[in-house]
Amino acid sequence: MSKRYVRTGSIIAVLLFLGGAGASAATAQHAYVRLRQGKLEGRVDSAGVSSFKDIPYAKSPVGDLRWKPPVAAKGWAGIRKATSFGPSCVQPVLPAKNIYADNITKMSENCLSLNVWRPAHAHNLPVVVWIYGGALAVGSSSEPMYDGRNLASHGVVFVSFNYRLGPLGWLALPALSRESPHGVSGNYGLLDQIAALTWVHRNIAAFGGNPDNVTIMGESAGALSVTYLLASPLAHGLFQKAIAESPNMRSFPDLKQAKHGLPAAEKIGSRLERVLHVSSLKQLRALPAKEIIRAAIMTGFRPQGTIDGYVFPQQIVKIFDQDEEARVPVMAGFNSDEIQTLRAMLPPTPASSAVYLHKIRAGYGDLAPAFLKLYPADDMNASMLATLRDAVFGWATERIVRGEAALGEPSYLYVFDHHYRAAQARGLDAFHASELPFVFGQIGATASLPPNWPRPSGHGNEALSKAMMNYWISFARSSVPSAPGQDRWATFSPDKRYMRFGSRPVLASGPYPGMYALNNTVVHRRLNAGNQQWFFNVGVQAIPPIPGPKTSVPAKPQM
Repeated sequence: MSKRYVRTGSIIAVLLFLGGAGASAATAQHAYVRLRQGKLEGRVDSAGVSSFKDIPYAKSPVGDLRWKPPVAAKGWAGIRKATSFGPSCVQPVLPAKNIYADNITKMSENCLSLNVWRPAHAHNLPVVVWIYGGALAVGSSSEPMYDGRNLASHGVVFVSFNYRLGPLGWLALPALSRESPHGVSGNYGLLDQIAALTWVHRNIAAFGGNPDNVTIMGESAGALSVTYLLASPLAHGLFQKAIAESPNMRSFPDLKQAKHGLPAAEKIGSRLERVLHVSSLKQLRALPAKEIIRAAIMTGFRPQGTIDGYVFPQQIVKIFDQDEEARVPVMAGFNSDEIQTLRAMLPPTPASSAVYLHKIRAGYGDLAPAFLKLYPADDMNASMLATLRDAVFGWATERIVRGEAALGEPSYLYVFDHHYRAAQARGLDAFHASELPFVFGQIGATASLPPNWPRPSGHGNEALSKAMMNYWISFARSSVPSAPGQDRWATFSPDKRYMRFGSRPVLASGPYPGMYALNNTVVHRRLNAGNQQWFFNVGVQAIPPIPGPKTSVPAKPQM
């Protein structure tokens, strides 16, 4: 962690205790904790789990300070009520019929708050820090599915937080880089995440958590964020373990130069300025946040990390290739039917199998036979779903696990393949994020899920959820995932062992044989070409064609 960053961009807070280390007073329905910032009043539920919400971990840079790194949150006088969630960061509202829409209505640019759940008599417990998904464009720690009480009741201190989204969190501009002491811009949402982890490191003992046993955990864009945190030297030392559910490791824009088939991040930002008809930072900062977000959607702005030489020294995949990621135990996985709810990412289906074969041979060249063995033309729909699943989620998941295993860290891989009845009835099967209710214990009629989410219920789903919660919590506790009465989850190496979560957890070997090798070759051929991106341009949309075998693929990690 950069000392310079700690001084300027995070909370400098020391813990002050009530009643001794890890203890706080609790009477009736109230719980109290004192931090250096001030005293908090939270709530205690019927199971004895205390929750403290809307705790400012940093001050949101708004107004004339918009697009700045987070700064230290001020303290408060008296007792701060911490019984309700703070506002979510400003974001577009998802269509009401979207499966992921969760009625986020209370929004503000002043949104950098976090929430803590801890069980009764918490002392020196493992800490799990949750990072929500939503394409870095939407999402909130207040979403009901992410309630931390079920995980806390299993013996952890659970933390969730908000971070800046969309163009407000990920915009790069030449003028912003000029005013930065590091000469960079973008990545503000990630700096928020690092500030939140810094706050946890310095404050969590007051809630009974162990600051030296912190696990970061996220899904989708939250898992992408986990990958960012593994890769960024600014975050190293702030966590000891990582859980990534459906991550990706795509190509990202360089701050100032067009590279890997992508425009410079500053040029992408400048295009947004032109659409908004502003010519200065002062004018841009004066615009309403929602107007900026609308323009970003119109221009196709994609919130993502920027390779700036400071937050990210180089492409994430290169950081992993050079063994420069954080050396921590990892647990990572993806879902067998990820793309069922993400079909907007699919290209049009070819008119015939002959057209499919022509496109694959033209795009993959010498790799076409290996591709067609995995993704044949006889069922184009299934092959196209699997192609995108593996290129976006499957390869990245296995790359993370292989990378940490090669460094000697305990590393575990899973595939969530549970097709529960309500999801099957809608043709969704093990869709993107469908593991989350099982991880958070949100099963049955009383589960807190988005309105359009197919609800898992019944004894079998409850048993699977209990097993998954035990695996997740035990990994956070000791780096060894285990669940009473279930298969022992062995490390991935040396036999490519993984856990398949179907109707029950089953240890297996070799998930989707050939998938990793093919996609790893594709990624590195494009990477080494220097002028090609990798992510969606796979399968029938492999444009430009994948370079030939003269582009080398790094030899490690070998497993």
